[in-house]
Amino acid sequence: MKLLRFILAAILFASCNHKTPSPNVSVVEYFNYGGLVESAGVKMIPIHTAVGDFKVWTKRFGNNPKIKILLLHGGPAMTHEYMECFETFFQREGFEFYEYDQLGSYYSDQPKDSTLWTTARFVEEVEQVRQAIGADNTNFYVLGNSWGGILAMEYALKYQKNLKGVLVANMMASVPEYGKYADEVLAKQMKPEILAEIRTIEAQKDFSNPRYMELLTPNFYNQHLCRLQEWPDALNRANKHLNSEIYTMMQGPSEFGVSGRLAKWDIKDRLNEISVPTLMIGAKYDTMDPKAMEAQSKLVQKGQYLYCPNGSHLSMWDDQKVFMSGVIKFIKEVDAEGF
Repeated sequence: MKLLRFILAAILFASCNHKTPSPNVSVVEYFNYGGLVESAGVKMIPIHTAVGDFKVWTKRFGNNPKIKILLLHGGPAMTHEYMECFETFFQREGFEFYEYDQLGSYYSDQPKDSTLWTTARFVEEVEQVRQAIGADNTNFYVLGNSWGGILAMEYALKYQKNLKGVLVANMMASVPEYGKYADEVLAKQMKPEILAEIRTIEAQKDFSNPRYMELLTPNFYNQHLCRLQEWPDALNRANKHLNSEIYTMMQGPSEFGVSGRLAKWDIKDRLNEISVPTLMIGAKYDTMDPKAMEAQSKLVQKGQYLYCPNGSHLSMWDDQKVFMSGVIKFIKEVDAEGF
């Protein structure tokens, strides 16, 4: 009899603590935010551009009118997949958040008009996604990694009136300074003969040469992109689905410096215009200078800095506990107006 009472008590405790949609939200609305067909939270959001209308892929998790987080992936033209690690942590906290493939990425439309691939056009896309998910300055957060960090900062500069908070993970506010750090700090950590071979291939613009990635993967990517001995399946899928045409056009042929349209991007002198609470995230082994990330947290009006001592460019994976704990703490502080 005591055993039966114990089991019933355990079931009651679990049911009381299980997070369910608000009673005034239908199951269909909860999973599809307005859709008529249940699709596990996936919605193709229409995007208007100067050269036509397209659709971008989004997936909603959770129902929280106070916290709506839009995840901005890197690349440009990577996918949401490598950011799937947020699912575990954000769902545990009861946050509402959205995975999202930017236009040109694998799960979204992939138009060929090269005029689309500008930072300004991507900023307008994010604003249209915000409107579609019903977020505003009482609940809207953007969290961008790498190129997504560029997008987050640019969005904040134009549309911070619509933001509650912004999180910039592993992205310096000056691409020229990022390139300088790669050349003067990270490159010098390689063996001279390996660096010389890499530079020869780059000088010849022979980027399709398999040897280029054979050299970069163990000597740069495994050191500064993701330091896990075995890369996560989500990251491997994102790499597999990279739109290399857009990536090369904007970033260049690799993460080892920038030579595309973003090569001269620099908004460091404008960071003081950002007045919403901002978290800058740096990591010891990152492709981005962690000291620069810390400095950026002091240039914005309401900044905090999160340092990942074991992390690299994807510290949400290789220094996960520090990264996720710091991100969650920041969001909760901003939400509670205790920032």
